Amino acid sequence: MAKQEGAKKAAGTKAEPKAKAKGDSKKTAKGAAGVQQPAPKGYIPALRKKYKDEIVAKLMKDFGYKSVMQAPKLEKIVINQGVGSATGDKKLVEIAQNELSAITGQRAIQTYSKKDISNFKLRKGMPIGVKVTLRGSKMYEFLDRLVAISLPRIRDFNGIPDKFDGRGNYTMGVKEQIIFPEIDIDKITKIMGMEITFNTSAKSDEEAYALLREFGLPFKNVKK
Repeated sequence: MAKQEGAKKAAGTKAEPKAKAKGDSKKTAKGAAGVQQPAPKGYIPALRKKYKDEIVAKLMKDFGYKSVMQAPKLEKIVINQGVGSATGDKKLVEIAQNELSAITGQRAIQTYSKKDISNFKLRKGMPIGVKVTLRGSKMYEFLDRLVAISLPRIRDFNGIPDKFDGRGNYTMGVKEQIIFPEIDIDKITKIMGMEITFNTSAKSDEEAYALLREFGLPFKNVKK
């Protein structure tokens, strides 16, 4: 009797780790499926490589810089999307947030009103838009997709205006989010535009223009 009980206990002790291991493997597989795979080791975005290998040398020659540190660089890209009709339907902000996250590959954050405006039924702290700030690899990857894929999809596209802000930064408008291939046109709720701001370290608009031109931004009446 004692031997039988001992055998049962031993069998129970053996079976436990097996069940646990099975559960752990399921959990790991599920977690792996839900997490975005990291970039391969040593991966460098094409435009970052182009900046280091070609653009810096071109800017140094054109502007007479004595050091590579003087060459302007792209610091960040900020994408803003206002959702004016969100005062009537709060779900539109969530939809815009999901769409902008898909477009940029980074989770968008909601922006909120800073004051009450009774004429627009707007209350302080109400979500009115979404925003993403891109830096590093994601910034270069987004710019690459914007120039090579998205802008050419605009109907009757003939370039973007070359008006800078006087401090080396540039903002362009996009009227429809459907120019981005990440957006399924059959699933959109509302056509929405956005503003894309390029912040550079350039000390003048001329230098910023030269930098963004070399990155491939298709300005109207390109200056040589």
